Amino acid sequence: MLFNSIEFFIFLPIVFLLYWFVLNRNLKIQNLLLVSASYVFYGWWDWRFLSLIIISSFVDYFVGIGLGKTENPGKRKLLLFISVCINLGLLGIFKYFNFFTESFAHAFTFFGMAIDPARLSIVLPVGISFYTFQTLSYSIDVYNKKISPTRDVLSFLAFVSFFPQLVAGPIERAINLLPQFFKKRQFLYKDMSAGIKLIIFGFFMKLVVADRAAIYVDAVYNNVNNHEGITFIAATILFAFQIYSDFAGYSLIAIGTARLFGFHIMTNFNRPYFAASVGDFWKRWHISLSTWFRDYVYIPLGGNRTSTPRWLINIFITFLVSGLWHGANWTFVLWGALNGIYLIAEAVFFKSGRKGILNVFITFLLICFSWIFFRAANITDAFHIVHSILTKPGKLFIPEGADIVAPVYALLAILLLVIVEFKKEYFDRAGRLKKINHSSAKIAYYSIVVFVILYIGVFNSSQFIYFQF
Repeated sequence: MLFNSIEFFIFLPIVFLLYWFVLNRNLKIQNLLLVSASYVFYGWWDWRFLSLIIISSFVDYFVGIGLGKTENPGKRKLLLFISVCINLGLLGIFKYFNFFTESFAHAFTFFGMAIDPARLSIVLPVGISFYTFQTLSYSIDVYNKKISPTRDVLSFLAFVSFFPQLVAGPIERAINLLPQFFKKRQFLYKDMSAGIKLIIFGFFMKLVVADRAAIYVDAVYNNVNNHEGITFIAATILFAFQIYSDFAGYSLIAIGTARLFGFHIMTNFNRPYFAASVGDFWKRWHISLSTWFRDYVYIPLGGNRTSTPRWLINIFITFLVSGLWHGANWTFVLWGALNGIYLIAEAVFFKSGRKGILNVFITFLLICFSWIFFRAANITDAFHIVHSILTKPGKLFIPEGADIVAPVYALLAILLLVIVEFKKEYFDRAGRLKKINHSSAKIAYYSIVVFVILYIGVFNSSQFIYFQF
């Protein structure tokens, strides 16, 4: 079920009313409702893949129970090994099997041998990369004794399947989200108000900025042979705001929806395009995933507590794995490698860090360049785009007729978004501009946002970009 669908606008009020005004006296019944609603939410796409969520949930639930019963190092390692193998095994089969078999077969062509790669006719389950990482982190944290295992199976199932952030994050840690299912929740008007505001702005980012920009971006990137350098530059900049608004918009809707039910989940984006370095960017972008890779890949590799060469290798490996996590395509691997190279260069040449508007601009350009490889359909298209930018500036592609409306509206929406985020980044922090406190001003502000959504928004129930990961 998509957030930007009619089904969700029917589903959410029903669950909300049942949760707070019918089943509010019994915590376990509330949790049961959340589990049931979450399974309906996910199963609306394809109910058959609910089995994967259930398998991951019960595997890590019983692994946690087992880890809580033994101090034997060998048994503990075996239990963790079971969790890692099953979770990553499911992810590997459904997401990477065809990619690796085809890459293996293509590698033999360099030696003059032709191999027909085996393929599985499988569909990538929505959100599998997110919920497997969430449940796997639970087992790892229990193994490392950062948290105690839970015996409340209903709360654990709710933690894994919690529908606001089930299919595209934020990837929550058990130490933050799981305890919230153990406590009695109280309906608070301030939570409902905050949640609705987050949802409204999330829909603005998705429907107005991302989906409007997508019309121009798709027209260019889906027909790379028909365009030249300046057009690719324009489309790539628009894509930078498209992917940010699409994913950050989803995160805001998820965080806001969770608040409606009395839950607080982590911030996933913090105005990343105001970062003054690539390292700063990755502290602001997809924070739940960045910190996941930091804690479960980078630090176990040794982090920066090792020799300088090894530290730089750890950075590169972490981003290489991050790129592969995003998709079974060499474009994502190259995108991850490129960001790893950026960070290595910063670590070597800019140890003191960089600040200032010029560095914000340079960082944005570097990130935009990496987005070319993220958005391109394949490596050939990516290098064609780079080559065109460097050698064939050409003329800017301008859509004809009514199609020109999409990029114009997208640019206006991006301008509004940048103004809002500029105010938050530079004025709120400096204390030079107070937040709007007058209720009538707040109502006017959000009324304008809603009007813009209804007037400019694209209501075609387009899928969120990160659903494919």
